Amino acid sequence: MHRVFLSPPPIAILLLALAVTVAAAYIVALVAARLVRGLLVWVVGGPRVAVAGSHAIRRPVRFIAAMVFLVAAAAFFFPAVEAFGYRARTGLPLHTLSEWFFASGLRALFIAVLAYAAIRTMALLVGRFEDDVSHAGGADLLERAKRARTLGDVLRKAMTALVLAIALLMILRELGMDIMPLLSAAGIAGVALGFGAQALVRDLIAGFFLTFEDQVRVGDVISVNGNGIGGLVEAINLRTVVLRDFDGTVHVVPAGAISILSNKSREFAYAVLDVTVGYDEDPDRVITLLREVGAALQADPMWRPHIGADAEVVGVESIANWEVTIKLRVKTAPLKQWDVGRELRKRIRRAFEDNGIKPPVPKQELTVRQI
Repeated sequence: MHRVFLSPPPIAILLLALAVTVAAAYIVALVAARLVRGLLVWVVGGPRVAVAGSHAIRRPVRFIAAMVFLVAAAAFFFPAVEAFGYRARTGLPLHTLSEWFFASGLRALFIAVLAYAAIRTMALLVGRFEDDVSHAGGADLLERAKRARTLGDVLRKAMTALVLAIALLMILRELGMDIMPLLSAAGIAGVALGFGAQALVRDLIAGFFLTFEDQVRVGDVISVNGNGIGGLVEAINLRTVVLRDFDGTVHVVPAGAISILSNKSREFAYAVLDVTVGYDEDPDRVITLLREVGAALQADPMWRPHIGADAEVVGVESIANWEVTIKLRVKTAPLKQWDVGRELRKRIRRAFEDNGIKPPVPKQELTVRQI
């Protein structure tokens, strides 16, 4: 204590000053916690959200209260000891330290707390938006839920990066650092990035519009550029789209490299079948039978929710030497076209067998000439 104070204060004085400091810091932190909690509840949506998402609200409140408590305790301790008549040595400029705490230090802390609160508030707002969409009704619930989740992920990442960058620059300025060289370097880096990383910039811009225009969502099944690459969309980032195909292979496709995007799960789909029968079969009889199979599938309670309209039998699509191809399609819910198609094929095969419809059999005619 000789190194800090002119005369060593008794242990009782130190404990008393510490108690006063802890009590004062606790009161300040408690007031700050109540203010932050009330602000978050008001911003996010009232008491219902405070109960339903109490864990999400408690985390930022506890963090902010702890930071306020530490700073307040550091600021109050030495003045509390001096209040009992024990002044610090002249070599320790406590008044300067106190001024720094209540000026630059307090502002830097306020910026950090405000940045953290902004990030958490944005996360809570996005989470509330996704929750409201997930619990809403409507036939397009799945579509809206996927879009909300996709946009929510992009918004969270973009806002977090933006808030952290701004807060870091402001804190460095409060700590007395000259941020102009940093801004100049950032400007030069931006110019260099524009020339040297054009593909990266292109991917970022394309990824933004890919999400903003709702071209694709997490959970969709797509193919890109017509080159056989496709699958289930697992993630959409600002730069890439992550696909997983049927055999489990993961494809990471840069957003800027997507020139043609084919979405197989937007609003509705079609299960399209080419049914081949023997050349000698009556096409009208086969078409009638296919319509009956489609109607029976649509009447099935298990499959009715996945079918949007009656089966459309287009008619004879092609004729070959020993076969006739008849095309039909069934309108289905998104991502159900493959399940409906498999069930339809199974029922068609059974109906053909029950009604004596023969499959195409290759035929070859041999002509023998007698000499």
